[in-house]
Amino acid sequence: MKRIDFYQLVDEAIKARENAYAPYSGFTVGAALLMADEKVYTGCNIENAAYSASMCAERVAFSKAVSDGYHNKGDFTAIAVVGAPKDKNPDTPCPPCGVCRQVMAEFSDPNNFLVIMTGEDGIPEVHSLAELLPMSFTL
Repeated sequence: MKRIDFYQLVDEAIKARENAYAPYSGFTVGAALLMADEKVYTGCNIENAAYSASMCAERVAFSKAVSDGYHNKGDFTAIAVVGAPKDKNPDTPCPPCGVCRQVMAEFSDPNNFLVIMTGEDGIPEVHSLAELLPMSFTL
């Protein structure tokens, strides 16, 4: 089986971003979640007039994977996140929000799970989840 590289994962996130529903913020985000078996789950942000009902792209991708039966921390390998505001700094990497980071920590090993972030330029910035969420809440 062919290994998926970071750029392929970013490309999947870019494609997922095209389906984003962001009429309120204009901030569209796409995510591509890589599983250990090389399956990829994508997600896009879905806004709602009641903001708390909105879903981030990362959580959409994780929800799809979990609903398909992936529950073990070793199942989750990496996620690419692509997004930018339309009006300023479009090449700034798009980091996951705190809630998304906590969801990632629930299902992955923070030391071994990679977060690949990019803006419009497609240049990846890679961090471990442990770097982005050093004190995650755990049982």
